[in-house]
Amino acid sequence: MPRHRISASADIAAPAATVYRVFADYRQHHPRILPAAFSNFAVQEGGVGAGTTFTFDLRVLGRVKHYAGVAYEPEPGRYLVEKYPAEHSETSFLVEPAGVGCRVTITTEFDGRSGIAGRIERWMVERILRPIYDDELARVAEYARTL
Repeated sequence: MPRHRISASADIAAPAATVYRVFADYRQHHPRILPAAFSNFAVQEGGVGAGTTFTFDLRVLGRVKHYAGVAYEPEPGRYLVEKYPAEHSETSFLVEPAGVGCRVTITTEFDGRSGIAGRIERWMVERILRPIYDDELARVAEYARTL
């Protein structure tokens, strides 16, 4: 199966360290930036950064799917990855200094179909995820200003 990738980026007028902390703190900050499509977010173990395990529900096209994830920090302070083993997928948050603020990129990678079915699948997933990611990026920009 080919690996598909969907990304969204935004410039945020807040220090990179502050924005990264929002993503990495699953107890205090991260739940406050989740778009309405997310519900029932709960930390199972840990709470900040690598090793944190968590669950949530995601509503898409009227259907709710349950996810269980674990956080990794390949580059602490810059690059956070959430892996969802049951889904064979992952979502990452790359936070890079840019001018007086930072640039944030949210990326999801997942196993998808090949051929025409894969192109249709990738197109549909992008149409679903991009607005969710744009909303999350706007929320983190707004929330980071309060810290």
